[in-house]
Amino acid sequence: MTDTPAPATGVQRTVLPNGLTVLSEFYPGVRSVALGAWVRAASVHETPDVMGVSHLLEHMVFKGTERRTAHELALSLESLGGSLDAFTAREHTSFQARVLDEHLPEAADVMFDLMFRPLLRAEDLKLERKVVLEEISMVEDTPDDLVFELHNATLWGAHPMGYSILGTRDSVASMRLDDVRALHERAYHPPHVVVAAAGNVTHDRLLAVLAEAGWADLPRGDGVPMVEVPVVAAPPARRDVTRDGAQCHVVLGSATVPHRDGRRYALMLVDTLLGGGMSSRLFQKVREELGLAYSVYTFQSFHSFAGTHGVYVGTAPETRAQALAAVQEELQRVAEHGIPERELAQGRQQLKGQITLGLESPAARMYRLASVELYHEKFRPLDEVLRDVDAIDVDAARAVCAEFFPPERQTVVSLGPES
Repeated sequence: MTDTPAPATGVQRTVLPNGLTVLSEFYPGVRSVALGAWVRAASVHETPDVMGVSHLLEHMVFKGTERRTAHELALSLESLGGSLDAFTAREHTSFQARVLDEHLPEAADVMFDLMFRPLLRAEDLKLERKVVLEEISMVEDTPDDLVFELHNATLWGAHPMGYSILGTRDSVASMRLDDVRALHERAYHPPHVVVAAAGNVTHDRLLAVLAEAGWADLPRGDGVPMVEVPVVAAPPARRDVTRDGAQCHVVLGSATVPHRDGRRYALMLVDTLLGGGMSSRLFQKVREELGLAYSVYTFQSFHSFAGTHGVYVGTAPETRAQALAAVQEELQRVAEHGIPERELAQGRQQLKGQITLGLESPAARMYRLASVELYHEKFRPLDEVLRDVDAIDVDAARAVCAEFFPPERQTVVSLGPES
């Protein structure tokens, strides 16, 4: 019996001659591969008259390609036990597949078809416009989703960061086929695309599979980045939206730092201690001690040029003011006093556990690979990230608390019946 060397683990990166960026992480011990492609075009690159066009295009590519019908696309990977999906975010449109390692060629071929050979027919636009309008209706009928849309629009004002990813009823209803095709012709070229794969696949095999599927032969296009408007948040505001219902849904939050800012982990740590679970300050205060809400939690997101943190609480109309005051009191407390070391030590362990457990799947590792490239960061091994979390001291936590958490800095939006 002869031993053969195992493929090297770790992250590898290649930029093909046509500008396509390919990243991989060989992750032994699994029999699957997560494959994704991110296009640097989404709602932040839109104008009000075509708001939602990126999301509509993401829908329409699934209606048929030069080689596959819509039904054949749906069957292509599901029939192999895998999955095929897509989503549109604020800065990127993403397509992903999860398959057994032996079916990676099929996944690469299907994704190539979807992204670069869609038919984009007038009848597809007619159908998908109705589907997206139903999606908008679903959000409007789900108040704990709608309140986040309202808060985002209020926080960013007229900036595209505040646009609805789905678009508005008017923009979607008036969308022309030329608008959709123009976006595809403008953005879906290799220099605007990042491909990432993680799982039981070597980098050499990934490159070979992509080349066989046609990715390496795509024309480069002009390679000019999509237009982005400099990010400026609106001044802090209070907005109350009245509608029928049994609860008031309240979101308060503010702009923070970009994805690549070194304070990101300190913000994540503070958010975790404030509202990241049953042991958090807000859960213990608002739900356990005061009984004002079933659901209360913090959230954060980080983008290329800005980030967001905030708090959500759902409460009865008659206790809205009390619940909001309780949240603001806790924000004021951390803004003035920071977080004591004993509590920080607990939070570090909690955050490190969340980060580590979050990477125990090929899909999570694929997303991490893509984010490194999309946000122009250096790839850092898990142990290095965990050391950074351990290095967050009382002073670092106090600094982000004082800058980003004062109640007067928060934009507050409530949705529900009048008190």
